[in-house]
Amino acid sequence: MLGTIARLDNVTHYFGGQRLFEGLRWEIHHDARVGLVGPNGAGKSTLLNLLAGELTPSQGEVFVHRSVRVGYLPQEVSLGAGRTLLEEMRRASPELSKLEQEMEELAARMGDPSVYQDPHRLLRTVQLHERALERFEQMGGLNLQGRVRSTLHGLGFQDQDFDLPLQAFSGGQKKLVGLAKLLLQQPDLLLLDEPDNHLDLKGKRFLEELIVGYPGAVVIVSHDRYLLDVVADEIAELEDGALSLHSGNYSEYAFEKRQKLLSQAKQFEVQQREVRRLEFAIRRLGGWGAGQNEKFVRRARSMQKRLDRIERVERPRPERRRMGLSLVPAQRGSNKAVEVVHLTKAFDQEGGRGREVVRDLSLLFWRGERVGIIGPNGAGKTVLLRCILGQIAPTAGSVRVGPSTTLGYYDQEHRTLDPQSTLAMALTNANPMTDRDLYGLMGRFLFHAEEASKRIRDLSGGEKARVQMARLMLQGANCLLLDEPTNNLDIGSAEALEEALEGFEGTLLVVSHDRYFLDSLVSRIVELEDGTGHEYEGNYTAYLAQKTQSLLPESEAHPRSILRGAEAKTGPPERPREAHRPRSGLGKTSPR
Repeated sequence: MLGTIARLDNVTHYFGGQRLFEGLRWEIHHDARVGLVGPNGAGKSTLLNLLAGELTPSQGEVFVHRSVRVGYLPQEVSLGAGRTLLEEMRRASPELSKLEQEMEELAARMGDPSVYQDPHRLLRTVQLHERALERFEQMGGLNLQGRVRSTLHGLGFQDQDFDLPLQAFSGGQKKLVGLAKLLLQQPDLLLLDEPDNHLDLKGKRFLEELIVGYPGAVVIVSHDRYLLDVVADEIAELEDGALSLHSGNYSEYAFEKRQKLLSQAKQFEVQQREVRRLEFAIRRLGGWGAGQNEKFVRRARSMQKRLDRIERVERPRPERRRMGLSLVPAQRGSNKAVEVVHLTKAFDQEGGRGREVVRDLSLLFWRGERVGIIGPNGAGKTVLLRCILGQIAPTAGSVRVGPSTTLGYYDQEHRTLDPQSTLAMALTNANPMTDRDLYGLMGRFLFHAEEASKRIRDLSGGEKARVQMARLMLQGANCLLLDEPTNNLDIGSAEALEEALEGFEGTLLVVSHDRYFLDSLVSRIVELEDGTGHEYEGNYTAYLAQKTQSLLPESEAHPRSILRGAEAKTGPPERPREAHRPRSGLGKTSPR
């Protein structure tokens, strides 16, 4: 199939009386890889619903070619009740399920004595079975079981999960089941709304490979800039009710947008100076012309015509407000910020023996270091942070926090916030302040004054994230432990956090699956897996290069074990490691 498979023609849509967007025009080609971006609330999910045919636009038309099969993964997935994971996956392709049932019925019929004793009926049944089998093969039915298992494994499911009922899975896992079903169906147009949520790094890489090699068109809504760099060859930005298209991946789009804004601002300023000069000259000549001097009157008219003919440069739209986060440690902090010594943490299980999440782990974090902690879900990353904080006690080993090290913690599940507390109480409890200062702080973090009495439990995930950021700023800690800090943030807020952390002079330990974020900030990677850990110098891209480099000598190709890493280091680095900013999410980095 070639050419345009879907098109928006002058589409306008209202939601609850509010206009989300107006006059959108967009063509999606058969091989498109489009990243759909924009601030929260801009209407990205609504736009996917329109393309999927689940909504009708208020005005305009949405055209999808009649031969195009559309697959849509919403943010909230609904699955059938009373089925196991494998049973649900087998329903991914109704046509294959129907053919499989037909072949079973034909096979049973061939074993019926009334059929196999009748040559004519037997021949007819065998022919029908052969035709059904041929269609089943053409549709990929013979390797369906293998595809089901490999897809589920890639998304993080284990063999023991396959026979569990769907109600045993979390909301995030159910979304992954919905994604797996779509990947098996392989529609011509795949619409994905935040498919990477709840995926660890392995799952994200699996998703990227699938999208890059996908045989149809893909439109993906995501806040993962690294993913958008890898898979997108076009960015569609939905902002302030308008849709703009940009060739290239996310980093190219971000650079192009910034350069365009700077150029437009400069052109607007130059033109406005020229316009003011001409307007002043016209008024001055008009004053002289008041004395009935026809020469000045004609000159003023000529200049006015010139002014009227100028093609005006549009005033640049002000950049969308971002949270005003500033992180300044209250004191310098200990040289050895945190030391983890032979740490083991096991959790009790039914049947006696505890499961060791972390085993004999030793780490040393120096003042001013920026360390990214990565690993698959369940590898013990959050457990490590909670042991450092003293929230849970180690089974063996110890954690030593420097005497002048003060810890600040961002919890991915927002457990540092009291759900019954109001927004005002959550902020003033972190640092008492006057009402004037409180409302000023709320404004910096994009809250309105009337939201001061709003309960924490009633805030969205992104709003809770901003409250936690504000509390961190108020605490003035010199060692920040951040657990998935960008999970609930849109791209603008994530970039604001990055900028604040770039200027932070304390120690940073961050657990994250946000590879763009890790590339921007950290200078050492600690990978936890199977209870143990390894460290890699550099940011995420450097870590990935070391993991995949097979041509280096063995001593360089393998990471240094950190089971006893604390003893291996005898002093702090000669100078603080610099964070690296990626030129693009595809990997090239250069020192700032």
